[in-house]
Amino acid sequence: MADLITKAAVKEQLDDKNVASDFYAELDEKVGEVLEEAAERADKNGRKTVQPRDL
Repeated sequence: MADLITKAAVKEQLDDKNVASDFYAELDEKVGEVLEEAAERADKNGRKTVQPRDL
């Protein structure tokens, strides 16, 4: 799977914090899980379009 997050965006959001190098992989995995769950909810509701309410 492609990277879902970018290090630059995370660093910008957490500008006053240090970020461990392994944090990015874990965050990417969590984002992937959220996206999969949203897609499943859209499917269950008979939609191909994932919408904010699917989160």
